[in-house]
Amino acid sequence: MSKKEKRILAFLAVTALTLGVAPRAEAMHIMEGYLPGGYCIAWGVLCLPFLAAGFFSIRKTLQERRNLITLLAMSGAFIFVISSLKIPSVINASCSHMTGTGLGAILFGPSAVSILGLIVLLFQALLLGHGGLTTIGANTFSMAIAGPFVSWGIYVLCRKLKVNKRAGIFLSAALGDLFTYCVTALQMALVHNADSTFGQALVKFLTVFAPTQIPLAVIEGIITVLIVMGLETYAKPELKAIGFLKEAK
Repeated sequence: MSKKEKRILAFLAVTALTLGVAPRAEAMHIMEGYLPGGYCIAWGVLCLPFLAAGFFSIRKTLQERRNLITLLAMSGAFIFVISSLKIPSVINASCSHMTGTGLGAILFGPSAVSILGLIVLLFQALLLGHGGLTTIGANTFSMAIAGPFVSWGIYVLCRKLKVNKRAGIFLSAALGDLFTYCVTALQMALVHNADSTFGQALVKFLTVFAPTQIPLAVIEGIITVLIVMGLETYAKPELKAIGFLKEAK
């Protein structure tokens, strides 16, 4: 067994162990019944062009460099694992969690992450009861589209401004995570504002998630930096293939 195969096997073992001990809980992904049917359809339709772009992006990447499939799969597995670990929020029936999408956005661009995120959300809804099928469009837009695009934009901006590479990675992952929750709060405020104005409802939902999500975003930023450092040691050919390592130098 090669060293790369051993690393992959070890990663999968840690993933299985982590999921095996993770507690089942109501999660931050919008659950079944929390959005009217019209909104579910609208958010799903809004995701379609991004998903199409993501499909073409992944297909092009794998056609040109088939060996990148391992790195792409690792990015998806990272999203699945880290977004499955949930902690209670300040109100019942709600939890906060990291998203893990910043890593994939930095490595492969935000379009590719839309597909990875959709796959993760489907598996979590079906296997873990985390999120829902009717709300898959809304959850995909917030976690797999909005967040990754912000992460990618911040990373590109930091690179152009010649910000320290690791600081740029930290900021892109942390702020992308936070923006995901801002979008989710907006999605909830649009339909759950009967007793208040839209602005008041938005502030309420943002306040609910802020106490737990801000520290989680910081932790996600740190973890993402550590993973990139590990990839720079053990996956140099793959990082060179996507141009990341050259940019880092």
